[in-house]
Amino acid sequence: MGGRIKGTLCLVASAFGFAAMGMFIRLADDLGGPVSCFQKGFFRNVIAAVIAAALFARNRPLRALGVSSSIPLLVLRSVLGTAGIFLNFYAISHMPLADAMMLNKLAPFFTVAFSWMFLGERLHVGQALCLCGALVGAACVVKPGFASATIFPAVCGLAGGIGAGGAYACVHALGRRRVDPSFIVLFFSVFSCIASVPFMVVDFAPMTPSQLASLVGAGAMAALGQFGVTAAYRHAEPRTIAAWDYTNILFAALFGLLLFGQVPDVWSVLGFVVIVLSAVVLLNCSGGKSSRKSKEERLME
Repeated sequence: MGGRIKGTLCLVASAFGFAAMGMFIRLADDLGGPVSCFQKGFFRNVIAAVIAAALFARNRPLRALGVSSSIPLLVLRSVLGTAGIFLNFYAISHMPLADAMMLNKLAPFFTVAFSWMFLGERLHVGQALCLCGALVGAACVVKPGFASATIFPAVCGLAGGIGAGGAYACVHALGRRRVDPSFIVLFFSVFSCIASVPFMVVDFAPMTPSQLASLVGAGAMAALGQFGVTAAYRHAEPRTIAAWDYTNILFAALFGLLLFGQVPDVWSVLGFVVIVLSAVVLLNCSGGKSSRKSKEERLME
């Protein structure tokens, strides 16, 4: 029971960290002029790159396997993950925070779908039904045709979840090849920073000290989320605590209400409920071992 309590606390801390990351990303827009999602992504990934470099430097003698033959897969993971971050940050800046974070939570469902389509893993009927349920929930959040002003950011948020799901599937394949996780994080973080530079050069926005502090805070909170979820699944089995990961939505809704005056509508709340229920059922359909992998892969986010 002690391990389960520790795992729950770590997972709730992780959920808080990712919600706070989204809050800082959104807050940066209110502390000065508009800042592009590319510029936000750069600062978020610089901090991740520093942490990953330190971890890789420590572990390098222990795990240098499968890297040279996995470069194409590393690049694909980085392209999908980078696109997912940019799209998610755009959605956070242009729609209610809780809605944007919920759409990003669709990533595990798409990981299952991509693993079936491209990695040859079995897709059970229950998993397929959960995927359909998640898409229904996403439709409630996106509300196509209900509010034309927010439909594009919502589609971007959904696309960001798809990109993240594809990236996690790549991480799963890299894990089969026993590629060092810290190297995967380092490769992705450096790739994302480099990919951000051309867009920043074209559309760089000078930032106020408050905006810079906000983006540094976003990177720090992302690190809390990454290490929190890793620690959580070292202490407890995934299916015993995984539902607590969705406290992220509660934290995001609270930040949105208190800081930005955002109140989720009935359709969004309905979508949240459908997606969370689908996630709980998906976890039980997937089994403990595969669930552990998909959750630990959140370190690569």
